Amino acid sequence: MIDWSLFLVGLLWAAVALVVLFGGVFALSFVTGKHAVVDIFWGPAFGVAALATYVHASFSDGDAAAGVDGPPGAVALLTLLLTWIWALRLGGHIFLRSRGKGEDPRYEDLQSRADGNPQVFMLRKVYLTQAAVAWFVSLPIQAAMATSAGFGWLTLLGLLVWALGMFFETVGDWQLEQFKKDPSNKGEVLNSGLWRYTRHPNYFGDACVMVGLFLVAVSADAWIWVLVLSPVAMVFNLAKGTGAALLEKDIEERRPGYADYIKNTSGFVPLPPKTKLAKEL
Repeated sequence: MIDWSLFLVGLLWAAVALVVLFGGVFALSFVTGKHAVVDIFWGPAFGVAALATYVHASFSDGDAAAGVDGPPGAVALLTLLLTWIWALRLGGHIFLRSRGKGEDPRYEDLQSRADGNPQVFMLRKVYLTQAAVAWFVSLPIQAAMATSAGFGWLTLLGLLVWALGMFFETVGDWQLEQFKKDPSNKGEVLNSGLWRYTRHPNYFGDACVMVGLFLVAVSADAWIWVLVLSPVAMVFNLAKGTGAALLEKDIEERRPGYADYIKNTSGFVPLPPKTKLAKEL
């Protein structure tokens, strides 16, 4: 069962850790000369929140009345490991992808709309906002650290969903990188491999990872279901917010063939591509 007093204090530990992390990344942006560096630390931010709460729980006395005795249990450790595996892969991928490149146009556009000091504006709009979002989305992960529970059937289900997400995210990113390496593909649309079944296999994978981590956390204590808005918010953002929807906002102008790709390929959840017969019907 979850030790709620341990969890509540852990919330503060996670918040402080995330503010320190993104404050450091903000300072790093002055060294690199670009705010896009913050993208590298989005995944690791979840790992930092998980580690901060795990360390706090490890050095706290368990609440016997709550069924928590001693350090975090097997589910807590598994959640910590799964979070960091995902975080390091995502952070490493973005780091390699962004090497040698200038500022992301998204951040240039955002900074151009700054009211007052542009750096203070970016600190508030980008860094502290990402810290707050990471804190909220990682609430189930933080809650899992305040339990001493062992594995159950829901743990296995969560692990399988997490593994599915890692597969789609890792393979999707790799296929896209290989596609971009071929100069003849410039301006073309990748519609093979996983990209044949969903226009955003990496975002779908990200969503599955979050749902999988949530299920693993819930396997430690059913009360963690009350935090379901955390993964829901993340999935919605990936599908309809700053993820897939924002990416496709003007992509048809840059890739003329993308309109047909949209007609034939699922926008998020992998589905068989539409056939000519299906379109005629």
